[in-house]
Amino acid sequence: MSARNGLEARRYLTDGGLETTLIFDDGLELPHFAAIHLMRDATGRAALTRYYERYIEVARKYPGFGFVLESPTWRSSADWGDRLGLGRAELRAANAAAIHLMSELKARHAREAMPMLVSGCVGPRGDGYVAGELMRATTAEAYHDEQIAIMLDAGAELVSAITMTNTPEAIGIARAATRRGAPVVISFTVETDGHLPSGQTLREAIGEVDAASDEAPAYYMINCAHPAHFSDALEMGAPWAARIGGIRANASKCSHAQLNEAAELDRGDPVQLGEAYRALVARLPQLRVFGGCCGTAHEHVEAIAKALG
Repeated sequence: MSARNGLEARRYLTDGGLETTLIFDDGLELPHFAAIHLMRDATGRAALTRYYERYIEVARKYPGFGFVLESPTWRSSADWGDRLGLGRAELRAANAAAIHLMSELKARHAREAMPMLVSGCVGPRGDGYVAGELMRATTAEAYHDEQIAIMLDAGAELVSAITMTNTPEAIGIARAATRRGAPVVISFTVETDGHLPSGQTLREAIGEVDAASDEAPAYYMINCAHPAHFSDALEMGAPWAARIGGIRANASKCSHAQLNEAAELDRGDPVQLGEAYRALVARLPQLRVFGGCCGTAHEHVEAIAKALG
């Protein structure tokens, strides 16, 4: 069964706010908000294992869901490696080790009733909240290809580009993954007005990526925003909206700027978030992948699973 067909066949849960959980709940230091830092020693790897197994246990409690193991590689491309002081060989090894850890979790926990998929997570070259200086799609393809190749060689079954702020970078990632024969998922983030940080609407962004990549993405997602920020922008029955296959929402209704300035983590209300997901599924019945982003933990994902039944 291919990753693409597997995702189309059932609903999947995935994890929540990896970095915010590790920092605020587990008391770990993540330089530059980069979880790849934890792959450098056994203590860090053990912390990541505990983190993922909390979510796997949630998925086990709710029959009918599979689980997507999203690797802790959101900030482990070349520029972020430089900021973290990782040499290129050390960065390659960390990316591969992250995928191996996901594969080990799959080998231990996957069941016929709860299939798992290993996803190689790719983050933006720059800030995840700000579009910043835009690359050309060809530049983005060349930049992200190295990390994508490493993760696929290590055993990733699909590539997920998370918190995309603009379309040229998304196009480049989609092309790089497709050229290497891998299913690819593009997840955009939006501001409180439902627009990407670049100013585009979701409709415009999905249409542009599909047109420039021959509809390469298996599906699209929305992450790092609360459902209140984007639910009104989703047009029921519109072909572009039908391309959205997953949600990883924030716990908080705050804007990205407010979250950046906040001294404490806004955990929102897990039950209300679960109800918001149920309302989203009523609008977009093709949704298949459900997880969280900033401020969410395993209790939020459990509330989502419970709300979806």
